[in-house]
Amino acid sequence: MPLDPAFAGRAYPPTAPYEVSREKIREFAEAVGDAHPAYTDPAAARALGHDDVIAPPTFAFTIAHRASDQVVKDPELGLDYSRVVHSDQQFSYTRPVRAGDRISVVTTVESAKSLGGSDILGVRGDLIDADGELVVTVRMTIVSRGTGRKR
Repeated sequence: MPLDPAFAGRAYPPTAPYEVSREKIREFAEAVGDAHPAYTDPAAARALGHDDVIAPPTFAFTIAHRASDQVVKDPELGLDYSRVVHSDQQFSYTRPVRAGDRISVVTTVESAKSLGGSDILGVRGDLIDADGELVVTVRMTIVSRGTGRKR
């Protein structure tokens, strides 16, 4: 069943806060092979003007991806997750994610369409800190192969 284009613009409630810790940042940096000292050493991060260690740029995806479950598991959307591939990812930062942040995500469907026999879903996650300030916007494109209406 093709996606309903009327889903574009649908926003979901903010997620519960995700607590960013030094350990989570260290584990992520290690997993992606990024040895920049600002990710593991508070003194190195302070030398660069940060209050504590900061996360690698793609760390925000770990938070946004959890929040995107609100969309992909929405029964009204009808997305066939067994056929999904992650197609694209973009980050727009206002500041780095840092240890001690409590991040909630407001997820919005930016687009929902069928193209070439696949469903294509554009999802935006606005990562907000405990003070209500935008930290980063994460945009992702999700494709469900072979489920859309061919045009």
